[in-house]
Amino acid sequence: MSRAFLVVMDSVGIGGAPDADQFFNGDMPDTGANTLAHIAQACAQGQAEEGRSGPLHLPHLDALGLGAAARLASGAETPGLLAQPTGLWGCACEDSPGKDTPSGHWELAGLPVPWDWHYFPNTTPSFPADLSKAAAEAAGTEGVLGDCHASGTTIIAELGAEHMRTGWPICYTSADSVFQIAAHEESFGLDRLLDLCRALAPRLHQMKVGRVIARPFVGSPEQGFTRTTNRKDFAIVPPAPVLTNWCQDAGRRVHAVGKIGDIFSMQGIDTLRKGSDADLMGHLSDLVDEAEEGSLTFANFVEFDSLYGHRRDISGYARALEWFDQEIGAILTRLRPDDLMLLTADHGNDPSWIGTDHTREQVPVLIAGQGAGQIGQVKFADIAASIAHHLNIPAQGPGRSFL
Repeated sequence: MSRAFLVVMDSVGIGGAPDADQFFNGDMPDTGANTLAHIAQACAQGQAEEGRSGPLHLPHLDALGLGAAARLASGAETPGLLAQPTGLWGCACEDSPGKDTPSGHWELAGLPVPWDWHYFPNTTPSFPADLSKAAAEAAGTEGVLGDCHASGTTIIAELGAEHMRTGWPICYTSADSVFQIAAHEESFGLDRLLDLCRALAPRLHQMKVGRVIARPFVGSPEQGFTRTTNRKDFAIVPPAPVLTNWCQDAGRRVHAVGKIGDIFSMQGIDTLRKGSDADLMGHLSDLVDEAEEGSLTFANFVEFDSLYGHRRDISGYARALEWFDQEIGAILTRLRPDDLMLLTADHGNDPSWIGTDHTREQVPVLIAGQGAGQIGQVKFADIAASIAHHLNIPAQGPGRSFL
């Protein structure tokens, strides 16, 4: 019986979203944003030399069709990616009105978002007074810190010491539909932070805020602060069945790797494995060896986005891509004859772009185990339909299989 592995390279966009002019970083529309191409161009020009050197080197992803997919999406060559594809390849456009994690993943799993998310204004304060009061009451403090749009690493550097002195949680947001709470794992307590997010989540979900995110950190004012891998997302439960539910309903096992469990509130998921991207690659490798016949493994590798895209770190993003390419190349050789592995992304996050937010882009669709050829430009929801087709289970969403 066939198995399927759906692997999301978080934020690895390839440019060219037809509606990019409707999405903004600050006052600048995302028109022209291209995560992959701009990284490759910087590498080719010797402008991404921190911890790596030379042109962007992604032989395994390029062989699957990454360079060809990028050309299809943007109409331009991507320096260093010129291989003749040996896999099925194409690009995908999103219908949902967002460029965030839930919108992208829900639609990849067959469910375009059926509403407009709530976003907080880029003002100080950002949050309604009653929401900030509720957060403080739930934390057992007199108030909250932050109450603004901010980069997560910047705000803990600015407010970490005050947080440790007062005990007040650091609450902030971004251009995404999120309410994020940062707190020190030791002085505030990890369990207390998770309980705080859990308590606030129903109120925020009712507002159609997509996620409440716990952002724990460690360190000291003297030595600096560092976020840990104990992040947890409290996301709205999808309002209709998605790919994971389709599989479970058909009696199949579903394994989640990374933040997939959080994104889908564990709906339709049997097992969850978490950790750093290095840990997650080990988990994915193990599942290629161990996953049951007929199963779905759904993985997300987040550090492209969280460590490098939002921080506008081109060299770091390039290093992460090259590491991923090397690791996934070794895994691809161990797929079974009837397996399908589909690599894609959920949005863009161009590290050369203005601001610190995601960018509205098309994403690659690279398929190993199903021969070679072009599938053209498809919809995000078509990915779920195609995986259902491969697993021989009923699809319930609007997508159409391209297999």
